[in-house]
Amino acid sequence: MSRSRLNIFIEPEHAKRLEDLAAHRGVSKSSVIAAALSSFLSPDGGDQREAATAKRLDRLSRQFDRLERDQSILIETVALYLRYYLTVSIPVPEGHQDAARAQGRARYAQFIEQLARHLQRGRSLVREVHEEIEPASASPEPEPEPGSADGARA
Repeated sequence: MSRSRLNIFIEPEHAKRLEDLAAHRGVSKSSVIAAALSSFLSPDGGDQREAATAKRLDRLSRQFDRLERDQSILIETVALYLRYYLTVSIPVPEGHQDAARAQGRARYAQFIEQLARHLQRGRSLVREVHEEIEPASASPEPEPEPGSADGARA
């Protein structure tokens, strides 16, 4: 099989990476370039890139749908709580306002402690509510690691 000789110019960083890869794999730089060129020029190459892109877009779409669902649950939860609170709360008389503020601070501290415990468990309250509402459609997703971006939501 005859081969054509080419003289090409590449960036110094690419030349270094090419040399490192060839040395790591124990092959010539020409064989690395030939494999890369073959993959790039392959008629299936475009299809593979398109399939990979479609897969990523599908994953992002599912993540966006979950975020939208979670946000809707949160909005409804806050709205219902506010309606309930404003309906049942009575005005505090002037003489009791300092005591009410102190009690409010204590309740808030207790709320923060409960929130911290819930977040440390790494379980999403929104996911729990969704699973209670629609247990059949709850996706069997792996639980996020405590402290991760997904595990930080409550």
